Amino acid sequence: MGIILWIIFGALAGWIASLMMKSDGEQGAIMNIVLGVLGAVAGGFIANMMGFAGVTGFNVYSLIIATFGAVLLIGLKRAIA
Repeated sequence: MGIILWIIFGALAGWIASLMMKSDGEQGAIMNIVLGVLGAVAGGFIANMMGFAGVTGFNVYSLIIATFGAVLLIGLKRAIA
């Protein structure tokens, strides 16, 4: 995926994760993008370790993996703070 698609994909995954974790009001669009992209990396890594495919492109499966990773990152941020 190109950089623009990664930004759009990250924004979508980060936004969905922030809605799920009810942290949408405390973070902005840039944080949603960062969490989504990092969530895609973390979720893809975890999925690969479990024997599944990681983020494979701009599709629903990859969005689910990235959202799962972003939810984990939000939870980790809350646990540390």
